[in-house]
Amino acid sequence: MAIEILMPALSPTMEEGTLAKWLVKEGDEVQSGDIIAEIETDKATMEFEAVDEGVMGPLLVPEGSEGVKVNTAIAVLLEEGEDVGSFAVASPAPAEATQAAAPAESNPPANVQAPQQSGGERFFASPLARRIAAEKGIDLSQIKGSGPRGRIIKIDVEDAKPSAKTASEPAAKAAPAAPVSMPKSADAASVARMYEGREYIEVPLDGMRKIIAARLTEAKQTIPHFYLRRDIRLDALLKFRSDLNAQLETRGVKLSVNDFIIKACALALQAVPDANAVWAGDRVLKLKPSDVAVAVAIEGGLFTPVIQDAEAKSLSALSAEMKDLAARARDRKLAPHEYQGGSFAISNLGMFGIDNFDAVINPPHGAILAVGAGVKKPVVDKDGTLEVATVMSVTLSVDHRVIDGALGAEVLKHIVSNLENPMAMLA
Repeated sequence: MAIEILMPALSPTMEEGTLAKWLVKEGDEVQSGDIIAEIETDKATMEFEAVDEGVMGPLLVPEGSEGVKVNTAIAVLLEEGEDVGSFAVASPAPAEATQAAAPAESNPPANVQAPQQSGGERFFASPLARRIAAEKGIDLSQIKGSGPRGRIIKIDVEDAKPSAKTASEPAAKAAPAAPVSMPKSADAASVARMYEGREYIEVPLDGMRKIIAARLTEAKQTIPHFYLRRDIRLDALLKFRSDLNAQLETRGVKLSVNDFIIKACALALQAVPDANAVWAGDRVLKLKPSDVAVAVAIEGGLFTPVIQDAEAKSLSALSAEMKDLAARARDRKLAPHEYQGGSFAISNLGMFGIDNFDAVINPPHGAILAVGAGVKKPVVDKDGTLEVATVMSVTLSVDHRVIDGALGAEVLKHIVSNLENPMAMLA
């Protein structure tokens, strides 16, 4: 009996993917475990294995197809000797048709006010359009909207002429002038109209950029961030690192400052276990191991691969694992379990010359450490003397639902202490 091969869900959050490449063709014999296709998720390109054995039937979705929904039939697997003609294949409806079939009267977006009525006729208008109409004495019921679902927007009223009735009314009845601002949410067509006649390149969003946009919007809208800042003297760490690298050179190991930062954060979470936590909607989950995520920039976006049990690993082990994860992240070859999870993240822009910045928390993490560059600065020593030291500025962004101010300060104190006294991290 013919079997439909469905688009797999390669991660818990995957809703659609790109069928990047077929590795089989119609008529090929397939065994269970054979790799038959490469699927691109929002984060990685992954190999897709056959679960059953048989003969490859029609490939329903061509290579390079984007936005293929999970559980959509992408191919048919036949038993030996079976004729595909005896199996009716229902091709998935295209996205455009699905959208067209949606009810015409859906709920309006949140930034659309309730429809107004004039003489029994209903119409929608944006707050900005209403303001401009009031200032110019325009009757909105006489305007045809060009926005979504006929909504009246700014461009519709800017060039409209006031009606005779409203033009003759006293100017005192006009609404007071208000500062003109962009609508809260602008669709692509509205934005494109603003740049008519200007040269630009339109860049469609890929899956990764869509996910980044959605998650970071969610983070800034729903997570009550607060920020804690400290300066860290790096001189002792830089000397210690130099000495260690000289001794490890024969083993081909070269530790980075980032390796020490990972270790320092992992140990700080063990010292303050209440801060080693994530937000889980109606509860907080406190983790026992220190699973630390590290932001890795790649073309078109970023990954945050997670180093599990970072508190228990040596600096050389952390260094080797981080190099491997970063290399595979740039090739988009990470498996979902390698970039999901963790309770704490590190974002280091020091190598780009950034002195300090505020990082956005990656849900459901409780905090993220933003790391700036180490720069030479004049500092006052404990005995009151002025000297030059290498100082690194860090900012801890904290989710106030998970970690309170004093608790966050305690974590940051331990991170600073670990980095300013690096030899203690090996004890």
